Amino acid sequence: MTMTIAATDVVVRDGSTVCLRQADEQDVKGLLRFLQSLSQQSLYYRFHGRARLTEARIRTLIGADGSPALTLVAESGGHIVAFASYYRDGHSPNRAEVAFAVSDAVQGHGIGTRLLEQLAKCAREAGIQTFDAYVLGDNRQMLEVFRNSGFTETVGIERGVCHVILSLAVTDHFAEQAAARSQSAAAASMRAFFEPRVIAVVGASRTRGKIGSEILNNLLAAQFSGAIVPVHPSAREIAGLTAYRRVEDIPGPVELAIVVVPADEVLATVDDCIRKNVRAICVISAGFSECGADGRAREALLVERVRRAGCRLIGPNCMGLLNTDPAVKLNATFSPVYPPAGTVAMSTQSGALGLAILDYAKRLDIGISSFVSVGNKADVSGNDLIQYWADDPKTSVILLYLESFGNPKKFGEIARRVGRTKPIVAVKAGRSNAGSRAAASHTGALASNDVIVDAMFRQAGVIRTERLEEMFDVAVLLSHQPIPKGSRVAILTNAGGPGILAADACEANGLQLPSLSETTRSELRSFLPAAASVNNPVDMLASAPPEHYRRSLAALLHDDAVDSIITIFIPPLVTNPQTVATAIATAAEGNRGKTVLGVFMRSEGPPSTLAPIPSYAFPESAALALARVTAYGKWRSKPVAAAHAPDRFNPDEIRRIIDGALSRGAGWAVPDEAQGLLAAAGIASATSMVVATADEAVDAASRIEFPVALKALGPTLLHKTERKAVALNIRDEESVRRTFADFATRFGREMTAVLVQQMIPQGVEMIVGALQDPLFGPLIACGTGGVLVDILADTAFRLHPLNASDPGAMIDELRGARLLRGYRGSPPVDEEALRNVLIRVSELVRVAPEIQELDLNPVIVLPSGARVADVRLRVDASPPAKRGRHVEY
Repeated sequence: MTMTIAATDVVVRDGSTVCLRQADEQDVKGLLRFLQSLSQQSLYYRFHGRARLTEARIRTLIGADGSPALTLVAESGGHIVAFASYYRDGHSPNRAEVAFAVSDAVQGHGIGTRLLEQLAKCAREAGIQTFDAYVLGDNRQMLEVFRNSGFTETVGIERGVCHVILSLAVTDHFAEQAAARSQSAAAASMRAFFEPRVIAVVGASRTRGKIGSEILNNLLAAQFSGAIVPVHPSAREIAGLTAYRRVEDIPGPVELAIVVVPADEVLATVDDCIRKNVRAICVISAGFSECGADGRAREALLVERVRRAGCRLIGPNCMGLLNTDPAVKLNATFSPVYPPAGTVAMSTQSGALGLAILDYAKRLDIGISSFVSVGNKADVSGNDLIQYWADDPKTSVILLYLESFGNPKKFGEIARRVGRTKPIVAVKAGRSNAGSRAAASHTGALASNDVIVDAMFRQAGVIRTERLEEMFDVAVLLSHQPIPKGSRVAILTNAGGPGILAADACEANGLQLPSLSETTRSELRSFLPAAASVNNPVDMLASAPPEHYRRSLAALLHDDAVDSIITIFIPPLVTNPQTVATAIATAAEGNRGKTVLGVFMRSEGPPSTLAPIPSYAFPESAALALARVTAYGKWRSKPVAAAHAPDRFNPDEIRRIIDGALSRGAGWAVPDEAQGLLAAAGIASATSMVVATADEAVDAASRIEFPVALKALGPTLLHKTERKAVALNIRDEESVRRTFADFATRFGREMTAVLVQQMIPQGVEMIVGALQDPLFGPLIACGTGGVLVDILADTAFRLHPLNASDPGAMIDELRGARLLRGYRGSPPVDEEALRNVLIRVSELVRVAPEIQELDLNPVIVLPSGARVADVRLRVDASPPAKRGRHVEY
C-alpha cells in the first residue's frame, strides 16, 4: 500500500512525545512482539477473545498481503507501544472498521486518541467517510477514546458489544476538541522546564566567568525553590553543593538538565540524561546547525535521540530560561540580569539579543513571568511555548522575537486560538533581503516572505511591531491597561505642539479623534482658563496645575465618545511632575474600563507615582502603541466562525477535472479545464469557447453574441495583455477574422488556439488567486486587478482556509476597496459577490490541494454579482518538499 503518512512526532497527554508512522513489512515481527507483551485483558479487549497472534495475521492487519487495511504504529524509545488499524469494507468503500491496541504501561496517556486523529486523516484522504468500531461494553477506556475524539458518534449495543459509528467529517466541535488536546499536551511537555523540582547543571564549574559557573550561580542567587545538582567529571563539590560525575549517578529523579559542555560531548551527555529519564533538556552549547554541514548533522542526531526517548529539548545554542514565579524562582540563564516578576512572557531566537532584552525589561520595570532563549529551535519552538503560556495563570502577555518559522501553518493556528484570550506581540526579523541573509547566517534557516508573514500575523491576531523598542511600548500598555473598546482617542495636554503631533500620529495609524460631547466641554470650561482649548486635543495651557489634570482626565473618562486617552505633560518651571503624575493616576483609578496612556517629555522619565499608567517619552510612541493594541482589540472582538460550505459547489466534478488535468502530468491546465473548474465551484465567468480556425471563431462569436473578446492561447502566452494577445469589443465577423489572422501572424506556433469570450459589462476589476507556498502551504489572495496588479501591488493574503470574516478583512486592507464602495460618483458594486468568490476559492483549494497556482484576473465586480474574465490554473500532484520529522500537538 502506498505510504499515506510520514513519520510524525506527536506530544501526548503526559507531555512525552511518541513517533507515529505507517507500519510496513519490516514491522511484522515487532508488532507480533508487541501483541505478545500485552496483558490477557488487553488482548481480550482487542480481539474479543479470538486472538490469533501469527505473522500472517499481522501482515493482514497492516495490508502487507494486499488486504484493504492501513496500520499506524506509535513508537517510544524505539519500541512499538501502540497501533491502530482500519480495514476497508469491500461492500461500502467509504466505510472502514477500526481497532486499537495500546501497551498496558502507557494506557491513559492519550496515545490512542492521537492515533485515531492521524488514522482518520489518512482515511479521509483515501475517501473513507465513516469508521465502525466494535468494542466490548466493559472496555471503558476505548469507548472514552471515541467519545472524547470530537467526531460525531453513534453507539448501538447488542449482546454486550458496542457498535460505535464515527463520522470522520472535520466539524467545529472536532477542531475545538483537537485544539484543546494539543494545547494541554504541549503545556504538559513544558512544565518540566518551568516547574522542575531537581535541576542538574552539566558542565558546572568553579571558575567564575565560565557559562556553566554563571548559570549555577544564577540559580543559587535567584534562590531556586528546588534542588540544584552540579555535574562535573572530577569535582565532588561546587559552590557548596555535592557534585556527581554523571547525571545517571544523581540519586532520585531529575526533571531538568542544563547542558553546558563542548559540542562534541553533548550527544554523550544527552544519552546520560535519557538513561536517567530526564524529561526536559536545555542545551546551552553552540556548535550545531548554526555552524554549517557538520553542525547540522550533529543537531539532527541530537534531535533524533531526544525524540526517540520521548523527552523535550530547548536549544542548542541558547542562553537558557527563567521563571520568576515566587514558588519557583528559576534563573537557568547566564544573564547577569534577573528581571522583576510580572505577567509578560517572552521567547527569543537570539541569545545575545536575549541578554539585552532582559536588561531593557528591568530598566523599564516590565515584570516578566518567564523567559526562554530557544536558540536553534531544534525541538521546542514558539508553538510549544505559546501553548504553555496560554494555560499559565501568571502570564497575560506573550512576546516573541522571531527569525524563522519551523511550522508556520501550525503557528498561525495556535496563535489565532490563544490570541483570543492572551495578546501575542512579535518582532519578525529578516524583513528586507539583507535582513533575510543576516537571519539565515545566524540561525541556519531562511527568512520567510515578509508579505506572507504579515498576512499570517493579521489573520492570527498577532501584534506585529517593527522594532524591539516598539514591542516593549506595546507590552507595557497591554500589561497595565484594558484593551480599548474602540478607536476613538482623546488627547489631553499642557502644550499645543505635542498635542498636534499626537493627533497626527493617531490619525496616521487608523485612530480617530472624535468631537467631545457638549457636557464634557462645559465641564472643562468650568475650571480651565478662557484661553484653553476644550476641543480634542484638549490644551490646558502650560500653567495647568495637577488639579486641572485630575479634573480634565476625569471628564474625558466620562465621555461616551471616548475609548482611550493620551495624557501629555511637558514640565514647566511652575509645576511639580510628581504631583501631576499623582493627579493623573488618581483620576484614572475610576477609568470605567477605558485605556489611559501618559507621555512625560523629560529626560528623567515618568515619576513612579504614575503607575500603573504606562508612560512614553514622545507622543508618537504612545500613539503607535495605542494603535497596535486597538487593532488587536478590534480583531479579538470579531466572532470566530467557520465559512459556510457554498451552494452550487460540486466537489465530485472538481476532482474529475483536476484528475484529468493531472493525467497529463504537472503543468498548466487547458482553458476548458480551467473554465470547467470555475463552473464546478459555482464561480461565474464569461461564456467562452476555444477555437482553432477563423471560421470556428466566427461561429463561436455568433453563438456567444457580439461584442466579444479574442485571446490568443498557448503555453508561453500566459501574460496576454503584455503580449498584446487580447482584443476587446469585437463587434462583427470581419473583425473576428482580421484579429484571428493578426494573432496567427504575430504568434505563429506559439499560439495553439484562440479563446472567444463574451464581453462583460464594465465594473471594478479585482484579482482573486491561490498559491501553494513551500513553507506556509496554500495561500489565498485578493487585490486590485486587471492591468493594475503589478503597478499598485495592492494585494491582501491569508493562509488557507479562510474563515467567515477573512474575506471582508482582506478587502478592507486594500486601497482599492474604495473603488468597490463607490468612488468619485461611481456607484458601489456587489462586494458580497467578491467575498463569495474568495470563499469558493478557499473551498476549491481544500477539495483540490494539487492546485499550485490559480489566477482569476480580472474578476469584474458588477453592481450585482461578479464575473471572471480570465483564469489560469497550474496543478501538480507532487507533495511539497518535506522538512524532516516535526512535532505535532
